[in-house]
Amino acid sequence: MWVSDDPLADPGRYRACIAGFDRSGLWPVLIPHDPRFAATGEDWLTDRGRLAPAVHRVGDVDVAATLARWWDPFCCPDGTGCLRPYSAGFPGLAKKSQLRVDPLAEAGNTGSILVRRAPHRLGLVPVERPADVPAALGWTGMIKSTDEVAAVSAVLRSWEDRFGATLVVLGFDELELSVAAPPRNQNRSLVLAAEHRAFSLRSFSGQPGTLREYAASLVHRRHWRFSWD
Repeated sequence: MWVSDDPLADPGRYRACIAGFDRSGLWPVLIPHDPRFAATGEDWLTDRGRLAPAVHRVGDVDVAATLARWWDPFCCPDGTGCLRPYSAGFPGLAKKSQLRVDPLAEAGNTGSILVRRAPHRLGLVPVERPADVPAALGWTGMIKSTDEVAAVSAVLRSWEDRFGATLVVLGFDELELSVAAPPRNQNRSLVLAAEHRAFSLRSFSGQPGTLREYAASLVHRRHWRFSWD
């Protein structure tokens, strides 16, 4: 990965990198400032270990089976009430949403907004599609939950295909996606909420309320954020 020394100053540069992706084969990711490393002077990109690159294994991953394996029914303090209408079993994958917006244009818009809000360095990763960035880098941000980085990218590929969800931010232990085709009703967002919870229990646990309430927040939402802190 090529990484800028300084934060990206021009939001238009991010959109330009996305526009040139088909020609360059370099997907642009925004790398946020992480205050946890400020005191030590570390840069997690170079000073922390990585897993072996695993893009060649991404296509072999069964996404539904993987999320079912990652589904943890024991996080609720009182039984499985927080998981209603589901319980101990993972409900499967949400249906594909109708794509009405170009995912790359949506990613460019989302990324440019994030650049305006906070400092981000620019990273360029040689991949065939944005979802493959974690597997290509051997990213370890999810290591507290799993070391299956190919599975992480496989889930991102599935969300790309079903929701136009595109990776725009890569942090030490966080990912952010722009979403061109979010679910448009509560029923579909409920199943997607279960996928989110299986993928990143920490992200779900950090939200107030039940799975139903989390699902309500996903209807028409065009920006997803996950963390494994």
